[in-house]
Amino acid sequence: MNSQTSFQKNVFTIVARIPYGKVMTYAQISARLNSSPRAVGQALKRNKNTKRIPCHRVVCSDGRIGGYFGVRYKEKIRLLEKDGWKIKEMRIINFNNE
Repeated sequence: MNSQTSFQKNVFTIVARIPYGKVMTYAQISARLNSSPRAVGQALKRNKNTKRIPCHRVVCSDGRIGGYFGVRYKEKIRLLEKDGWKIKEMRIINFNNE
């Protein structure tokens, strides 16, 4: 049984298209869906397929890394660094929100 809402499916579709080495912000995704950044974060918290839907590539508009399944910050930092990002004090270094 698929318990995903249509909103979650839409969020997951956008996030699945974020390429290696790139990030999007919660706000960018929410703008595409006429929603709120918090709603995007709540949808991503329910992602059960992190290999196909790389939710670690979604960050805050100010460069903070944001959440990762509520509490797994070290794992999100590890994955972002694996993607080539430099992280210091829970922020992406030289983050440019464009």
